[in-house]
This record gives sequence, C-alpha cells and structure tokens, in this order.
Amino acid sequence: MNQGTIGYRRIRNTPVQVTELGFGASALGNLYRTTSPHDASAAVDAAWAAGIRYFDTAPHYGLGLSERRLGAALRDRPRDEYVVSSKVGRLLVPNEHPRGVDDEGFVVRDDLRRQWDFSREGVLRSLDETLTRMGLDRLDVVYLHDPDEHWRQAVDEAMPALAELRDQRVVGAIGVGMNQSAMLARFLCESAADVVMLAGRYTLLDQSALDDVLPAAREQGKSVVAVGVFNSGLLSRDRPAEGMRYDYRQAPPELVARARAIAEICAAHGTSLPAAAIAFPYTHPDVVNVTLGMRDEAQVRRDVELHRRHTPAGLWEDLRAEGLIRQDVPTADLPTRSPRCL
Repeated sequence: MNQGTIGYRRIRNTPVQVTELGFGASALGNLYRTTSPHDASAAVDAAWAAGIRYFDTAPHYGLGLSERRLGAALRDRPRDEYVVSSKVGRLLVPNEHPRGVDDEGFVVRDDLRRQWDFSREGVLRSLDETLTRMGLDRLDVVYLHDPDEHWRQAVDEAMPALAELRDQRVVGAIGVGMNQSAMLARFLCESAADVVMLAGRYTLLDQSALDDVLPAAREQGKSVVAVGVFNSGLLSRDRPAEGMRYDYRQAPPELVARARAIAEICAAHGTSLPAAAIAFPYTHPDVVNVTLGMRDEAQVRRDVELHRRHTPAGLWEDLRAEGLIRQDVPTADLPTRSPRCL
C-alpha cells in the first residue's frame, strides 16, 4: 500500500484536517475477542503505510487498553502528521467487586470499571488520564461519549469545558459521539460542538439522520464523522447471509433480503456491497470522514482497498429508483433538503 492515496477533509471552522478514511481502535481494546499486541501494532503500521492519518479511541475501549496500545504505536510518528481523537464521559475507577473479565464486550480484566461523569471536573480528569495512557501531550479532537442519559450535565458542564479548551487551543475540535441522531442534532444546534460522530444512522440500510443531524450540520456549518457503516456486520460481506447481525442483534429476514437486493445492484455496477457501504456516507456533503474498526493488518488492507474502489454515481440513482435508499439522499443533481434547527 502506498502512502498518500487517501484524501483529506477539514472539520469545518476548525484547524483540524482528517483523512477521509479513519482508523477506529476499539478492536485494539480486545472488543469481543483478544487482539494480540503484534496484530495491534501491525494494524497501525499498515494504516500509516496506506496514508491513514486519523485515529480514534476511547477510555471505554478495553478499559484503557485501546488508548495505551494506540499511543504506543503512534509514539515514534511525527506528531504533526496525524490526528487523534478520544472521548470523555466515562471515568475509569478501581472496581471494588471484580469478577475477572469485563462485562461490556471487551476481553480484558475488570480491575477497573466505568463511571459516568460529564461534569467539568470529570472531563478534565478524563483528558489528563487519557494523555497519560497514550503518552501524548495533546488530543486533536475530543468527543463526549454516549451522553444519551446525561443531556443536561453534558450540555451545561462537559461541552462548555471542552469549548474552553478549544478556545485556548489545547484541542483543535470538539464534538459528541452517539448511536442515535436526534440528540446529536440538538448538540449541533444548541452547543459549541464542531463535529459529531454518527454511528449507524446514515448507511445503506438506515438514512434516519436525514431527518435531523444532517440537516442540522448543514444549517450550522458543522461536520459529521460516520461510523458503524456496516450496521454491525450485515453490510460487511458481498453476499449477506441469514444469521448476520444488524445493530448488534441478529438481522431480521426482511433486512437480509433488502441487503441482498442492494448487493445485486452493486454487483451490476461493478462494485461490492461493503465498498458501497463505505462510500455511501460521502453522498452527503457534510460528512468529512468514515472511520472503520480495524483489528489487524489484513483487515486494514481490506478496508483500504474497499475505500479506494470506484463507486459509480449511477449506483445511487438505481438504488433510489428501486426504493432501496431514500429519495432525498443527496447527490450532485439532488441538493440536500432545507435544514431546520428549532
């Protein structure tokens, strides 16, 4: 893989430029299964060689393991050549009642536990601890992580604390990452957020973000990072099969059938379902990046190859004509819908 083949886009109204394809480091925290130290390091090396310069992690991922591994893998890279983001909202504190293994999907010891905290003090403490774990002197982007049940504290305390750090140029951009779009739209309209990390709500199977967060980003002149573009797996293979997962659960038969129909049209256009799933979020002009979870060198190489694959514009037209994506998915000849921040 040759360096320099992945383009850059700027998070609007900030100095931060991210590569269009990002490295999601949740698997470096042993998400669902163990990732060896060698595979973790090799994945980052392969991403770097391919030209990826945006790396995302969080304390939540493996109770700090992802941050430690990513920091170690980046430590000898030129600091001004990459962008790294992490998240706040879950402090890691001693676990008074460990059972041996983490119970939130990561194969790590549970000597620590997560504690929700979107207070100003919690945000500053979380950032300090992240920098220590990663061995860095700064983060480029900081997201509030899953504040679904903590709106008031997140918008009244956490976001203003991050805005101060941004205004002091301690961080370059601030935002929120969630699995829903409605509250992300509120953050774009009602807070100082520059960018949101949108998980699974603007994909080939779910365009619900067209009703809220994407119009809000357009109106406010802000940006969107798209993650979860495979909807937990259903869009990750050329031929979807029964038993695959959709949004963390077994996919219902009707969604499997719809994914297969989309796959057939992709094949007719000379591309594949996973390649189209990666390309789809870029149909909206406010999406600046697609970040994919990457576990090892082979996965990085596959994801980069899929990202580079040409996706003809006619594919979206045919999917729209067949009713497989919404009619208001924007293209060059179909502008975005008039936004509304109420």
